[in-house]
Amino acid sequence: MDFEKIFKNFRNKKILVIGDLVLDRYIWGKVSRISPEAPVPVVEVTKENFLLGGASNVAYNIVSLEGHATVVGIAGRDRAGDVLRNLLDEKGIGSCLFDDQRPTTVKARVIAHNQQVVRFDREDKKKVSGRTYKSFIEYIKKAVKEHDAVIISDYKKGIVSSELVLEVVKAARPKNKFIAVDPKTGHFHCYKGVSLITPNLIEASHGSGIEIKDEKSLIKAGRTLLKKLPCKAVLITRGEEGMSLFEKGNVIHIPTVARHVYDVTGAGDTVVASFTLARASGATMKESAIIANHAAGIVVGEVGTAVTTPAKIMKSIRNLK
Repeated sequence: MDFEKIFKNFRNKKILVIGDLVLDRYIWGKVSRISPEAPVPVVEVTKENFLLGGASNVAYNIVSLEGHATVVGIAGRDRAGDVLRNLLDEKGIGSCLFDDQRPTTVKARVIAHNQQVVRFDREDKKKVSGRTYKSFIEYIKKAVKEHDAVIISDYKKGIVSSELVLEVVKAARPKNKFIAVDPKTGHFHCYKGVSLITPNLIEASHGSGIEIKDEKSLIKAGRTLLKKLPCKAVLITRGEEGMSLFEKGNVIHIPTVARHVYDVTGAGDTVVASFTLARASGATMKESAIIANHAAGIVVGEVGTAVTTPAKIMKSIRNLK
């Protein structure tokens, strides 16, 4: 496997990321007492920062891996939207953000002593419709043709629908563009005809209608999803058990390489980004899965939404030999 050649090709690839944009707000602090007002910890705030989340974090993963990314989604005309736009510009991520009068989705996490104390969300999950949806689809139809692959990042915030996926598949089909989906429970009926879906165990169980409790049920669930959608491949992420790649007539189990797991936030974004970029760069499905596995193993070792680089992945691959 010539991983160095694959990583070199990353620099020439353009990936279109479509989906729900999220601004991740982190409030860091320390706890030394319990509130006299209620049995809850008092967090003394020491710092605060903002990171790209949702589909925008998928795009950031692409750029961190030295590829080129354009993200398409919805952001409000509010302070959070301004912060999100500025972050995308700072990271060198191309963007086309539509505004349909909804607030920018924000996930705020309070972290003390490297542990999440609480999370509170601000969001509007109504389905995108009307003039905004029409403009959205028209842009996507053109953009698909100008990119090497497409990622649909579904956080179930109103962007992804059966109609949208169908339009993406129709636009990508003439040139056989690779389409990957990071799915959400309850939306599996939307993903028909894509190239790859990357569910975790819970999502794969719900999507297939099969409770995954051992290897036999895992294989049954993966094969069911392949047939049900249908798609070319299913990559089920299994936490500390690694990943399982399903293609027609073939199943490959890839053991985890993560040494320490501190935070799984954004790990799914890293998996779909690294797999898609590798596939667009000439890697086989198996090679793409191995790269994604190493990438995920690196980011779960850090607190907060994290990304990695080709150099770090290459080092991880070499250390395994």
